[in-house]
Amino acid sequence: MTHIGIIRCEKNMDRCPLTNCLRSLEETREAFSGYDGCRIVGVFTCRCEADRTVDLARILKSKGAEAIHFCTCAFAHKEPDGWVLGGGFCENPDPLLRRIHEEVGIVCVKGTAHLPRGYEPQTWA
Repeated sequence: MTHIGIIRCEKNMDRCPLTNCLRSLEETREAFSGYDGCRIVGVFTCRCEADRTVDLARILKSKGAEAIHFCTCAFAHKEPDGWVLGGGFCENPDPLLRRIHEEVGIVCVKGTAHLPRGYEPQTWA
């Protein structure tokens, strides 16, 4: 059982209750498909300046998180026929994910539910 933390974008926090992200985690599908089982440790919201996001990741790790997933809406957007890479709420989440991985020493995964067709979750491990 892998303990997972999720970081979501503030631009979507009042519109999305994370229902599909949590369901995908529980059912170990989408970006969670590589785990034998998952348990949620906690969820934080990343603010656009991302000043505190490394600290939030440290807290998740201290609560037992072994990996942190960033919600798909941060780097992809929804179109009528499905989710598409690009146009997400965060212009460039990769440097932040890399920084969290390096400073906190935790696996970071770019994606949760609603993965764009053909997208393989990028991982910093």
